[in-house]
Amino acid sequence: MQTDVLNYPVRGNSSMISGKVDLYLGLGSDTGDRKANLDMALANLDIALGVHYDAVSDFVETEPWGFESPDMFLNAAVRYVLDVPRGTDAGRLAHGILGKCKAIERQMGRTGGPEYDNEGRRVYRSRIIDIDILLLGDVRIDDEDLKIPHPLMQDRDFVMVPLRQILR
Repeated sequence: MQTDVLNYPVRGNSSMISGKVDLYLGLGSDTGDRKANLDMALANLDIALGVHYDAVSDFVETEPWGFESPDMFLNAAVRYVLDVPRGTDAGRLAHGILGKCKAIERQMGRTGGPEYDNEGRRVYRSRIIDIDILLLGDVRIDDEDLKIPHPLMQDRDFVMVPLRQILR
């Protein structure tokens, strides 16, 4: 596998993308000042993506999903309209966005990566911030480290309720 100058893997047979492209992200926090965490994530995303978000949902309080915790989550969805240059590789763009989201999570204090139990099931924990790529235009990606559309979003009210507020 080759790597481009940004150190994002170059995937085989990726499609090209250009023009105005809607990017939808899901945000969540259940640690500390949850609203401030979401606000900080939005500000950092604006900087990282080089554009102010086009729409943001209400902040919705929800129960933890996939694990037990006394702490409630605060969740939101945000839409960015990206001006993507002609000839952009969709996979490279998506992995670049993922890298920016993960960098923001680390900058805000999130540690570790995905964890799995002995039977291969995902283990979820409390977190200061979680940023997930939900949709990127009509791009479809099924890589080990990135799946677009997000494969579990339809099963998660904490994603779908805020997403429906801003989806067009």
